Amino acid sequence: MKDELRFCLEIAPDEEGLRLDRTLARRLPQFSRTTLQGWLRDGYITIDARPVSAAAPAHAGECVTFDLPPPAPADILAEDIPIRVVFEDDTLIVVDKPAGLVVHPGAGCARGTLQNALLHHAPDLAPLARSGIVHRLDKDTSGLLVVARTEAARLALIGQLKTREMGREYEALVIGAPPATGMVDAPIGRDPRHRTRMSVRRDGRPARSDFVVLERLGAYSLLKVRLHSGRTHQIRVHMAHLGFPLVGDETYGGGRTRHLLGRQALHARRLSVRHPRTGELLQLEVPRPDDFAHAITALRHGGGA
Repeated sequence: MKDELRFCLEIAPDEEGLRLDRTLARRLPQFSRTTLQGWLRDGYITIDARPVSAAAPAHAGECVTFDLPPPAPADILAEDIPIRVVFEDDTLIVVDKPAGLVVHPGAGCARGTLQNALLHHAPDLAPLARSGIVHRLDKDTSGLLVVARTEAARLALIGQLKTREMGREYEALVIGAPPATGMVDAPIGRDPRHRTRMSVRRDGRPARSDFVVLERLGAYSLLKVRLHSGRTHQIRVHMAHLGFPLVGDETYGGGRTRHLLGRQALHARRLSVRHPRTGELLQLEVPRPDDFAHAITALRHGGGA
């Protein structure tokens, strides 16, 4: 795997005032404009260490910095990895992803992912972008994830994500005692000091999470969290921003409780999605995995020290 790609590009005088994404696409024809827009959105392209939008005007003399991740492997191999299928027909597959399974290959992880497993389970996914995967869960987050089996379904699911018609509810075990109900409306962007982290920042992308306390467990709380957007690490970042980091989340302040679960305590429990072909509203739910359930039981019996 190649190292990360880093370089800078200076805006020329004749590019003054042009949209930044158009300017970059003209200067870097080896990258599509869509790709450049994605990198801008995800914070891999910055100006003065600040994320910038694709529509921002270019200013002559500015240095645009590219800090790009290594490319994913070009050929994704089918691998016989067990997966739990919750729903399947000729249009959709919904899986219950276990904690510890990466969703798709990337830097440092070329094999052993959910995408490899899906290609073995359903070879017809091979022609689709990312084998039909339209959203993701962090490696150590468990729960429901929907996959398209046709290009029409893939585009429909992407549309449902954008319009927020797709409903996603999580259970999160956090440190502390947040209010009984709450809403976090705070933009999220890539942390300029730590490229693998996200943070709440004024120039980030809009992000909203609603939560309800399901149970108080001594010094901890079990929450139901509903997403109204789908930013990277959104629940982990939002709860840490409020001062209630997830149990076991070493990245965002919950590392001292790693012994309770061995991972961040986050589970995608419920999913509602409109079937792209039939129009039926599918409402699916999976129970907490054993490690999550055992941690809650231990806390109910005072085992959170």
